Formats: sequence, C-alpha cells, structure tokens
Amino acid sequence: MPTFVKTVLVNAPVDRVFAFHERADAFTLLTPSFPPVRVVGKVGKGVQAGVRVEIRVGPIRWLALHTAYEKNRLFVDEQVSGPFAKWVHRHEFEAVGNQTRLTDRVEFALPGGPIVNALLGWAAKLALTDMFRHLHEVTCRICEAK
Repeated sequence: MPTFVKTVLVNAPVDRVFAFHERADAFTLLTPSFPPVRVVGKVGKGVQAGVRVEIRVGPIRWLALHTAYEKNRLFVDEQVSGPFAKWVHRHEFEAVGNQTRLTDRVEFALPGGPIVNALLGWAAKLALTDMFRHLHEVTCRICEAK
C-alpha cells in the first residue's frame, strides 16, 4: 500500500501549531483554492477522536472520521467513504526545542487494486506533494507570525 510522508519544521512551539489545527477555520485556511473544496457537514468540534467531517471536492463526496487524538502530539483522520479505497492520515507533532516538527503521514490505496496502485500511485504522490507543500506553507505563515 502506498505511503506518503511530508515533514516541515515550524518555527513555533508545538502547543501553538497544534492549537492552529484545532481552530474551527483551520480546514478552510489550509485548503488550496483548486480544486474547490468545501465542508458540507461536521459532527463534533476540533480534531478529537469521533469527529466526523463531510467535504465535497467538486462532485465527489468525502466522509472522514477522526479516530485518534493526543493533544500536542497527534490526530488521525480516516476516510469512511470517498474517492480512495483506503485513506489514513496521521498528523504528528513533535517539539524540537521551541520549534515543531510537523509530519503528515498518509497511507492510501487507489480504487482498482494493486495493479492500479502500482501504475498510478506515483501520480497520487505527486498530487499529495503539491497539496502538502501548500498546507505546510500556510501552517508556517500563520503559526510563525508574531
């Protein structure tokens, strides 16, 4: 199963970086302008385990469930239904002095089985690289602001 990992060092303490991800507007702030993504429903607050979020990416419906939460350390969201055969996204936060190492770790599988994943997994990883570059730039800009 393909795994994608992207890490950034944020010049801000871990509690500030984690708190940013818990904000009600964090998803909106982090979402790139293309493709158009919108939250159409949410049950629960923040990123705690049990929170369910429904988004639309164009005509595609994506339902995610937060399955793990450790304040200032990690949270995990998993696709319940959506475009992937499997999607598990770990957001990991590690204090490094007065900075934070933020690691996004995504295990995913494309629909269509092992052959499709072998042939097209690289394209999915390329798209994820662009998306997480944007997410990390926004996180740094907001969390590093004085």
